[in-house]
Amino acid sequence: MIRYIQYMNELHEALLGAQASGADGRTFELDAGLERFAALTLEARRRGGGLFFIGNGASAMMAGHMAADAEKNAGFKTWAFNDAALLTAIANDLSFEDVFALPIRRHAGADDVLVAISSSGNSKNILAAIEAMREKGGRVVSLTGMHPDNRARVLGDLNLYVPAQSYGLIEAAHQAILHAWMDRTVEAG
Repeated sequence: MIRYIQYMNELHEALLGAQASGADGRTFELDAGLERFAALTLEARRRGGGLFFIGNGASAMMAGHMAADAEKNAGFKTWAFNDAALLTAIANDLSFEDVFALPIRRHAGADDVLVAISSSGNSKNILAAIEAMREKGGRVVSLTGMHPDNRARVLGDLNLYVPAQSYGLIEAAHQAILHAWMDRTVEAG
């Protein structure tokens, strides 16, 4: 049985070990990654673009939460595709792989940023959405965990990786990272 203090220590280690990397694969400190994340999204807002947040399961709830915070607190246009009717219609009539890619193809543009949240970094629907955003000329920020060679980790303009093997730890770390980004973004204007 994991005790609370042990769990908090593991979360602390996961957050301390989190890394950022660019499209070229070079890694740098998470603090610099958060600065790039804020700059990337503020530039999108300046150009009239918006933020698309996606994730599966708990990451979907996080996507909705951060879309709401980004719109309410920082004045972004945001989208989070977590409407049950839309998701199930696309999954049933097309494929589950297209649940995020289809609306991105229809609504995203070159000034937009996709924030793709995936604990494994290998979910097919997340990867398809990243590809769709690339087709539209937009930018991509990935938040992943589990294996350091996960597929999404090399597909973003900015990739934020949490070195943990537990979904709960990765999800908690992703939420902390996203709130740190939001606070920096609000401060920066």
